[in-house]
Amino acid sequence: MIDQLVKVTRGGQITLPATIRRAAGIDIGDYVEVSVTDEGLVLKVKHLIDRSQAYFWSAEWQQAEREAQADLSEGRSQRFESAEELIADLDSED
Repeated sequence: MIDQLVKVTRGGQITLPATIRRAAGIDIGDYVEVSVTDEGLVLKVKHLIDRSQAYFWSAEWQQAEREAQADLSEGRSQRFESAEELIADLDSED
């Protein structure tokens, strides 16, 4: 655990020292959620995802991405010259 004393400025702002930012993985532009608990303040890094892109970050989608990448890496893929050729392959009994 890293503890460091920081000062609250006139505007109620605090500056997180570089050592704290690095240890927490906080980058410029990141959002931090602040919660008040019985023990004090808790800060959590939050990554905002556009609602239209949220499906991409689901566990199921990410698993499918890993499987697809593994297939590509192992050469388990085909190229088709046209959409018709692809559809014919999909429709075949093989």
